[in-house]
This record gives sequence, structure tokens and C-alpha cells, in this order.
Amino acid sequence: METKNKFKNGFTLIETLVAVAIFSMSILGLLSVMASGITNTTYAKNKIIAGYLAQEGIEYMRNIRDNDVLYPIHNGTAGWTTFTGALAACSNNSNNSCGFDGSVTPTNTITFNKCSAEATNCQLYLRIGNYDDNASTGNPSGFTRKVWMTTVNASEIKIFSEVDWRQGSNSYNIVFSENLYNWEQSTGY
Repeated sequence: METKNKFKNGFTLIETLVAVAIFSMSILGLLSVMASGITNTTYAKNKIIAGYLAQEGIEYMRNIRDNDVLYPIHNGTAGWTTFTGALAACSNNSNNSCGFDGSVTPTNTITFNKCSAEATNCQLYLRIGNYDDNASTGNPSGFTRKVWMTTVNASEIKIFSEVDWRQGSNSYNIVFSENLYNWEQSTGY
């Protein structure tokens, strides 16, 4: 009887293979969930960055409007007409969109660059801590920003700011818009 008990104390080869298979499947499931979590986290991070960059584009356009009214730039003239005239080439839709020179200050003029079909000239570049549209000062960030306007009436326009990015094989974008008014008329400038 002792010999029969001696053979019943271990695992058979089939039991061991089933246990290894179950363990492997559970590890693969965990790795799949982790990979999906990392992808979703990266998407969320990129969407937040794109939102900030799109909002920055709107604020940048508002600042240009304000500078055109407050400072005598553009050959000694300033105002609503100068601002909307500079944007005229960037009107109606995203296919007619522009990027802008990131070196604008109240003492120099704005330069709008027509976006190419691939929007490579609207590419944003990463400098340490900043996003910029100047290729000579940074590395490609993977984001492009395009702006355009539509005319609502003589004293109101709608500005759009679109940021595009790629993640894996998918393309994403986010578009912000805001109405800008000719406050120059109401303040007497």
C-alpha cells in the first residue's frame, strides 16, 4: 500500500501545462489592460495640450486685434480694418487657414502664413517649456495650429483656432472659436 500513496503526491504533466496556460492568459490580460491604459493616458494628455494650444491661438488673435487698435503699427495705421485686412487671406474655412509668426510684438507687424495642404508651415515646435511656430528655435512637437476667420458683420468676426495631432495611426483635432468685436468704435479711438 505504501507504493500507491507515493505516486499520488505530485502534479501530472497535464496539470502543470494547464496551470501555466491559465497563468499566461491572466498575465496577457493584465498587459493588454495596461497597454490600453497607457494609450488612453497619452490621448488625454495630447487632448489637454491641444486644447491649451487652440485657446492660445484665440488669445493670440485677440491680442493682435487689441495691438492693432492701441499701437500705430502697419505703416502708421492701426485699427479694426487693419486687423481684418491682415486676416482676409485666412477666411471662411479651415482649407483657407493660416499660421502666424510667433515673434509678433506691439512694435512689429503680424505675418500670417498660408497653411499648406499638409500644414507643415503651421507646425508648432517645442522649445524647452514652450510651444512655438518657429522651426529654427525648436523641435517638431507633433501639433499643428491653424487659424481662420469668418465675417459676421462689419464690426464682428468669428475667429477659429484648430490644433491637429497624430497618435499612432489616427489623426485628431480640436477647434475653438470666439467672436471678436470692433471695440474701437465704441471707445472713440
